[in-house]
Amino acid sequence: MRDFRKLDIWKNGIELVTQIYQLSDKLPSEEKFGLRSQITRAAVSVPSNIAEGCSRNSEVEFKRFLEIAIGSLFEVETQLVIAQKLKFIEEKELESIFTLVQKEAKMINSLINKIKNS
Repeated sequence: MRDFRKLDIWKNGIELVTQIYQLSDKLPSEEKFGLRSQITRAAVSVPSNIAEGCSRNSEVEFKRFLEIAIGSLFEVETQLVIAQKLKFIEEKELESIFTLVQKEAKMINSLINKIKNS
């Protein structure tokens, strides 16, 4: 069993969740059960799936949870683009989060590839 708390991809995922929650406060109140709920749930799913994958005994299962985590990460990215297109959030406010999303995607993909090749 891996200690997920020591993984940089998990720590980065937690930072992403924190930033998404702060950003979601800027969404209109009528989006509370729409985009706000969707984006926060998708963000929470990223480090949660990394942590759950760490509890699995096989590399195949761990890789599967990493794939789910990256799927959730791409959901977050899509929802951020939607928020931007709907002019809920300024592009400048999203730059640091998009950078964090890209960093997380690279890290997860790297670990997935490492598992595939081992």
